[in-house]
Amino acid sequence: MAEENTTLNSLPALRLFFFFFQEEESPFNRMHPLRGSFCLNCLSKWSPWRRMSTRDTIEPPLSKKQQKRKMKEETITQYVGDHTKRADRVYAWGCASTGAIGIPSYLKPEKGQHPIYTVRQPARVKFMDRANLKVTKVGCGYGFTVYVTTSFRGNRLYGTGINTDSQIGYHEFPRNTGRVLDYVIEPAQIDLPLVHRDTTNITQVACGRGHTLVLTDKEGVFTLGNNAYGQCGRPIVEGEVYGQNPRVHKMKDIPDNIAKIVCGHDHSFLLTTDGEVYSCGLGCDGQTGLGHYRTTSIPTQIKGGIEGVKITQIASTGDCVLALSEEGDVFAWGNSEYNQLSIVTDQTQINTPKYLPLKHCGKIIKAASAGSKCAIVNTKGELFVWGYGILGKGPKLESATEPEMIPPPLFGCNELEPDVSVIDVVCGLHHFVALTNNGSVYTWGKDKHGCLGLGIQRDQYFPLKVSIPAETHSIQCGVDHTVVLCKSFC
Repeated sequence: MAEENTTLNSLPALRLFFFFFQEEESPFNRMHPLRGSFCLNCLSKWSPWRRMSTRDTIEPPLSKKQQKRKMKEETITQYVGDHTKRADRVYAWGCASTGAIGIPSYLKPEKGQHPIYTVRQPARVKFMDRANLKVTKVGCGYGFTVYVTTSFRGNRLYGTGINTDSQIGYHEFPRNTGRVLDYVIEPAQIDLPLVHRDTTNITQVACGRGHTLVLTDKEGVFTLGNNAYGQCGRPIVEGEVYGQNPRVHKMKDIPDNIAKIVCGHDHSFLLTTDGEVYSCGLGCDGQTGLGHYRTTSIPTQIKGGIEGVKITQIASTGDCVLALSEEGDVFAWGNSEYNQLSIVTDQTQINTPKYLPLKHCGKIIKAASAGSKCAIVNTKGELFVWGYGILGKGPKLESATEPEMIPPPLFGCNELEPDVSVIDVVCGLHHFVALTNNGSVYTWGKDKHGCLGLGIQRDQYFPLKVSIPAETHSIQCGVDHTVVLCKSFC
């Protein structure tokens, strides 16, 4: 095609014709006087043509399946500074009237603004940033929140929210005035009677309706708050006044190898490194698992179906209890008024652990037990629910006697992200919160005081993603508020 007037008859050029025909200045809109054909000389002077040869072809459009495959294969690179570190973030939402959110401006607003009693979407708790604290653990009770933090000063405990039973310590404000706060609207330090403050670390915190347990690595378990049913693991004192009480108690006569602590409604559990479980507190629904329905103030080992079994997790927000073994088996006891335990019994209460035959659910790694419903997660990242209430499979399913799997696409698993799976689930009394392996948070259930964090206050019948401007790695629920620990994206 060296001649000036060579016609454009090749197949590649014909394809180019259809591609460039719509251009106003296209040479295809002008016919060459010789033989009524197009001139390559004209094309060579046209700027789009200069970057192409007559051998170039226009690729046919990709199908939808090919487009999805191409998007999956593409790599996205984010460039940040060499010394940039991802920052820790704390977000909370739900009922703010108790102070559990920990943002004082909600209850004491500036002049001209109104108080905020319900937070319907994630709000950043900036106190931790101002105090240069890193939150490592969180415990959420009934209207209060307790944080385990670390800083250059060491391990510290902070609490915010309802304090009518001294469940978050003794807080006098102003100091030396005798005015003790029943409500704390911003995280305040909780003093523990540690013998070795510089070397003892706080490893976990758990909160119930009106009591708090604090686990340390060297000095055992400390308790704060209401002990009306022996839930703090000490003798019940008739007429004891719990409010405005500066005393923090230490549990006695318990094993030295406590690895985890769990608080239910008005009962508590201690889990050892050997997988043994000890309980104390209210037992009217059999939730202590000790073979009776009485109150117990001395932590006692639970036997029954879990005797000789290594337990790795205990879940109990209300009065129904789920326990997971190292092999991924599920055991349960306590309240079954809503068919939580109907797989193994017709009774409404069970006072000893029973094995739940859930082999079709696979190996279970996480569990959550709310007021009337339960949830479990297996090694595949699948989530199952059963019980009574808003279970997460739409408005038509409000009762299930056996575990029902929530479809994985509701948690973001799809063709573009086939590896997304659920890794954790927690609950309040009436709502669930799930965490996926890509740091996303999903909520569903009753939206009491905005505890779902979805921006609008209404019940949610299937999992819906919460909009959080950070990657979440830990989730925790109270009865009507939710707290998550996150890392900034960059």
